[in-house]
Amino acid sequence: MNILILQASPRANGSTAWMAAEYKKAAEAAGHQVTLVNVSRKKIAGCLACEYCHNKGNGACIQKDDMQELYPLMAEAEVLVLAAPIYYFTLCAQIQAPIQRMYCVNAPAKVKKMALLMSSYSPGVYSGATAEYHDICNYWHAEDTGIVTAKIDEQKTDETSQKIQAIVKNL
Repeated sequence: MNILILQASPRANGSTAWMAAEYKKAAEAAGHQVTLVNVSRKKIAGCLACEYCHNKGNGACIQKDDMQELYPLMAEAEVLVLAAPIYYFTLCAQIQAPIQRMYCVNAPAKVKKMALLMSSYSPGVYSGATAEYHDICNYWHAEDTGIVTAKIDEQKTDETSQKIQAIVKNL
């Protein structure tokens, strides 16, 4: 399967980046093609709600920023993995922009499965992000293959790695 991982942590060696790398490693070992993009290093503006994409743009966004690199990747992805730190009870801003900019195409045509990886300092802060993720899965008609969370004492552990490997097996 063609897998796209959108990793949204600005910390290159942080827990979210580690989780995304663990997913990539497990998926490649299982024979999947994986592209990992650190969207926190991209310049992606929020949706302008200008409706250009649904009128004159024929599905193309009027904004020409780094999202242009993601549209072709999203168009070919069969599995989309969102990897995001939770800073304040929801998916971080770095992942929100690319998610919301998908408005111009409504839903990625080939994405049939999704997964969510989240890290935080605290336990019990994942419900908002999890609800948004489930809403996206439902709207895009994508199967939820699993969610892995890692609070401070679960980050970069063998147990968390095993949980990630288990959701890769759901592909």
